[in-house]
Amino acid sequence: MAMHEMSYEDARPLMKPGDVIAFSGKGHFSEIIKMVTFSEVSHVGVVLQTQIASFADGRYFNQIIEAATVRGFSGVNISRFSERMLEYQGAIWWLPIRKDLRTDEEAHKTFYNFLFGHAEARTEYDLPQALKSAADKFDDLPFNMNGPFYNKEDFARFFCSELVAAGLERAGIVGTVNCSEVTPIDLCRWDIYEQDYFLLKPDTDGSSPTITRHNTLDPSDWNL
Repeated sequence: MAMHEMSYEDARPLMKPGDVIAFSGKGHFSEIIKMVTFSEVSHVGVVLQTQIASFADGRYFNQIIEAATVRGFSGVNISRFSERMLEYQGAIWWLPIRKDLRTDEEAHKTFYNFLFGHAEARTEYDLPQALKSAADKFDDLPFNMNGPFYNKEDFARFFCSELVAAGLERAGIVGTVNCSEVTPIDLCRWDIYEQDYFLLKPDTDGSSPTITRHNTLDPSDWNL
């Protein structure tokens, strides 16, 4: 497992729906998420569609869907990924899903319809659950009890990794998990990716941060 640097121009035609995009932001909330999860990852999104024709010569663009504040709306948003890259302040990685986990057309349709439906409904961002999911060390109590920061799965609103986990679950890439307990770094550590991942945009200081323990954890540890 290794990180490589790649330009988005080279990565663009290789991306597939379901691939995870990880971010390391510089804002106050991003820094809190990184601090409490002991990681460089503060946010995740997922590639929704690829190869959408935009020009007569056949060039195309990719879409990303994420639960974030974009264009003034805080919730589930769909964007042209190249535009998100340009405006985002911080590092961005591309985590390709393993080829053997790619699912059939019906599962892909379920994945798309679930995510697009929440974007169309303008499902709002869930800040309380995002903060509670990050406080994992307080979740487990004796006698199989859950602590005060444990999230019961609830899709009335979404935070970023909850949305992506739910999409991957519906695509059949992972089994049944408690999506509301998945943090951004948790998602990046699930063992569902190709061995190599790619830094598409370095940090604002020019450094090339890595994702610790990438692709090492079993998603079933987050089961309901």
